[in-house]
Amino acid sequence: MTQLKRAEKRGRRFLNPEQTVVGGISTVYKVLPQYLKNQAQVEPRRQMGPFHTDPAVYAVPPESGLRVTWFGHSASLIEIDGLRVLVDPVWEQRASPVSFMGPKRFFQPTIALEELPKIDVVLISHDHYDHLGAATVRQLARLEAASGARWVTSLGVGRRLRRFGVKASQITELDWTESVEVGALKLTAWPSRHFSGRGLFDRYTTLWGSYVIEGPEHRVFYGADSGWWEGFGEIAAQYDGFDLTMLEIGAFHPLWSSIHMGPDNAVRAFETMRGTASGGRGGLLMPIHWGLFNLALHGWKEPVERIEELAAEKGFGLWLPQPGEPSEVVRGVERRSGWWEREA
Repeated sequence: MTQLKRAEKRGRRFLNPEQTVVGGISTVYKVLPQYLKNQAQVEPRRQMGPFHTDPAVYAVPPESGLRVTWFGHSASLIEIDGLRVLVDPVWEQRASPVSFMGPKRFFQPTIALEELPKIDVVLISHDHYDHLGAATVRQLARLEAASGARWVTSLGVGRRLRRFGVKASQITELDWTESVEVGALKLTAWPSRHFSGRGLFDRYTTLWGSYVIEGPEHRVFYGADSGWWEGFGEIAAQYDGFDLTMLEIGAFHPLWSSIHMGPDNAVRAFETMRGTASGGRGGLLMPIHWGLFNLALHGWKEPVERIEELAAEKGFGLWLPQPGEPSEVVRGVERRSGWWEREA
């Protein structure tokens, strides 16, 4: 029986598509000793970069029809078939509810928000601090470049966006399996195995999800945050493949493996999706959710080094651009910038 259906709730809390354990206070007690004894290099020895995005690049449309600028972690600008989609933008110094503590950026934003080109869609997958930056949203909501944008997000997140200054008329909330069309693009929300919340008492009260961004010529799967589940194959079976499959590889640990994949399960998901897609587009794997914030116990470069090992072993293509570099996605052509290897 398909698991691709609208989200279910128990009371005011949304449920995952399958049984999922999200750690509570007991997980804190388990992981705290590991944090105290951890010897991994969880942050670069120095601030990386600076990396810069040349805004003049956006004056010329991508020749391939698909160009992506990765700003670090999960934030990207996707230029696809003539429209621009800004995904999970976080320009804050910390992925945290406060400005004075919490995970701090490894490198500075590669472009000022006011230098961004005209944005057609702002996509917010869920409301965690590393995917929804309140100050970022407040500034974007005031910018001329985003004045006509459609804000697409998961159920319940719209009220947060309104509180941060986004007009209600610009917001579209999607349940799993629902779609919205913006110009030539179709954005569809699909289930993922994760959770939501920005405080101590609002966990699960807004929805989370993955998204397919589909244009006339190109198609991108944005996995956002998710643990491994069989639904990856079911989602891919609805399409004839993806030019780019964006899957999380960082912030993983066995204690929270049901909500974050890490490199090995990301590859498992990618291979499952390639194997179940109904047609011919194998596409490239773009690792996301790494390289900007210290959110786990592993070394900061460990996820990308492991994904490169797996790609060599299994023979699939990776798309790993330098932060802030607008890069054309061409079918079958890898991109491996190696920027993380430049640490002194």
